[in-house]
Amino acid sequence: MKKINDILRNCVVTEVVGDNDRCVSALTFDSRKCADNVAFFALRGTQVDGHDFIDKAVGLGAKVVVCEKTPDVINDDVTYYVVEDSAKALGYAASEFYDRPSEKLHLVGVTGTNGKTTIATLLYRLFFNAGYPCGLLSTIENRVNNLVVPSTHTTGDQLQINEMLSKMVDAGCEYAFMEVSSHAVAQDRIAGLHFAGGIFTNLTHDHLDYHKTVAAYRDAKKKFFDNLPASAFALTNIDDRNGMMMLQNTKAAKKTYSLRTDADFKGVVLESYFDGMELKINRNNVSTFLVGKFNVSNLLAIYGAASLLGMSDDDLLKEISNLHSAPGRFQMVHSNSGIVGIVDYAHTPDALKNVLDTINEIRTHNETLITVVGAGGNRDAAKRPEMAAVAVSKSDRLILTSDNPRNEEPEEIIRQMREGVGGEYYSRVLSITDRREAIRTAVALAKKGDIILVAGKGHEDYQEIRGVKYHFDDVEELTKALNEK
Repeated sequence: MKKINDILRNCVVTEVVGDNDRCVSALTFDSRKCADNVAFFALRGTQVDGHDFIDKAVGLGAKVVVCEKTPDVINDDVTYYVVEDSAKALGYAASEFYDRPSEKLHLVGVTGTNGKTTIATLLYRLFFNAGYPCGLLSTIENRVNNLVVPSTHTTGDQLQINEMLSKMVDAGCEYAFMEVSSHAVAQDRIAGLHFAGGIFTNLTHDHLDYHKTVAAYRDAKKKFFDNLPASAFALTNIDDRNGMMMLQNTKAAKKTYSLRTDADFKGVVLESYFDGMELKINRNNVSTFLVGKFNVSNLLAIYGAASLLGMSDDDLLKEISNLHSAPGRFQMVHSNSGIVGIVDYAHTPDALKNVLDTINEIRTHNETLITVVGAGGNRDAAKRPEMAAVAVSKSDRLILTSDNPRNEEPEEIIRQMREGVGGEYYSRVLSITDRREAIRTAVALAKKGDIILVAGKGHEDYQEIRGVKYHFDDVEELTKALNEK
């Protein structure tokens, strides 16, 4: 049990109605989880308003309610704390409830449209392999040292994050690396966290279904850097036109990385193959199993962050040379057919362009490049024709298929994608709704030496249709199809 006044000590409380000396055993923003000694936080969501569920929370036993306005009917057995922002208050309260775990770790946040998962995952692997106890919060999975905890969101809610960080502290972790999504920043899910550093990767077309404008999407990313403390570092990709903007108002130490121009961490590609690259980072040559210029950018962010956290160049170069890509990120699928298979999570126009540019830079162009890709339902529809336009212009054949249609008709998503295909490319395109059949068709069309890219889902092992998740793994399906050829 903890005193609610202590838990709310860093929150802006404008009014208290009721007993001001209560203790609680848990916090929640889900009224269904309320019970005696549980504090209920009424959050304003995009779909529902937690204030509409205060009576339900109280009915289930909640004796403390944190809200932005008191309900019309006050229960004398309940204490109501009125705050300016319930979501932000939950962040600070969660941090206090779990004894401020982020302050006991070197916590590094990674934000940007593309590259978050790769950078956070590989930073975790680099430090863990070098012998440092550490944790990971990512799209694919959460880790406390070697313990794997399944992940459901790019960035969890305020309670999930602090509970995981607390487990890391209890397990002796010294470092933690987490993806910071634009949604998480906008919804104050990272409020109350103490970061040792922040990394900006890039900003391209994505999530406009939520943010509505590119400016709002950009400003959500920038807010993360604006709030970094002076003790932290802010490491940004200045090859992206928004890179320097992230540093404008930050109090953190400003650091840069680049493939194109002078920066604190500068990279050059010396040689490139399908199974790796030879690089120069600052004055050091290093080999890597990662492929593509976008991964060089990711490695510069990793090198820069590790260096800023105090790792020596010798240890850094040794560990970088042993890193492999995160699951579903330019993942090679090997078979006896002689066909090159690649699975990648690319689900934005820019990410798809990066992967296809990488393939085109490495191949001899005597091979046929076949791309299989779709677009998720109930998400930003404006990027659908852009993705098809990129894919068809940089591939020899394009198969448009279903991704996670969710509650939309997959045929309609594919139709919208086809709107981005110009007349001169029309003959290159097939539309096959069934994703398994689309992958099998790509393999049937390919001959020895050809390249198949299956993009969009990457590490995901399901396909979401009408609210139901069915098992589906691109790596499994492509491997099976290639081995049966």
